[in-house]
Amino acid sequence: MTRELKLRIVSAIVLAPLVLLATWQGGIYFRLLSALIGLLIFYEWSTMTGLAASRFGFVFGWAATALIMFETAFRSIETALVLLLGFSLTALILALLRRSSWWLPGGVFYAGLSGVSLAALRGGDRDGLITMLFLFAVVWATDIFAYFIGRAIGGPKLAPAISPGKTWSGAIGGAILAIVAGYGVIAAAGETVSLWLAPIILALSAASQCGDLFESWVKRRSGVKDSSRLIPGHGGVMDRADGLVAACFLAFIGGLALSVVNGGWMADAGKLVTGP
Repeated sequence: MTRELKLRIVSAIVLAPLVLLATWQGGIYFRLLSALIGLLIFYEWSTMTGLAASRFGFVFGWAATALIMFETAFRSIETALVLLLGFSLTALILALLRRSSWWLPGGVFYAGLSGVSLAALRGGDRDGLITMLFLFAVVWATDIFAYFIGRAIGGPKLAPAISPGKTWSGAIGGAILAIVAGYGVIAAAGETVSLWLAPIILALSAASQCGDLFESWVKRRSGVKDSSRLIPGHGGVMDRADGLVAACFLAFIGGLALSVVNGGWMADAGKLVTGP
């Protein structure tokens, strides 16, 4: 067993129970975890893209992300979403005026939406818990089985210019096993197993793989192998959470749209797989 593999196993043994415990508890515990993830993602984004070299952009980005994450953790997720949109728009205008890099609005939006969507989906009730466990199952199954099936079968590359190791066979195999994993969580939770979940799982699996490819593109543009070295043996937070946050983006938008249709609002975003 290589030293890197040992580090990966130890890191997983330490971090996985903490993440699952915060997910189980929900409320302030998961909101704090979500805010921490958002802050660490902005740290890695600003470091990779060279945004840290621009004093104005760096300070603005950190101030914006910190305020969004503070609101997410301790106050109102609705207000956090408003701040996210406002700061992202401001950063976009600054980039258009050539006052900052284009990486600034991307970083504020990506990091901010990561924290906000995670916290909003989990909430503090049973529906949010089921939704988060469902998302974990779909994303992890996609990631794990795409890797092994892709290596076993091979074939045409999914996006050779961005990530040469990924194949169409892996992407399809991962999506199929994601359906099995997603339905398994729903059945274990005692919820109604319905056919309408299949297209939702496929969309979330595709979003997860797109999130992985997006992060690979950012790293390739930045000339780095890992987003950081925060997690021994794994690289950075973005390396581990890229697929999850992308799936959460889609689940958050879908859950919010579903809750609005049914007369709800942000607090019901976590009812994507349990219904109104």
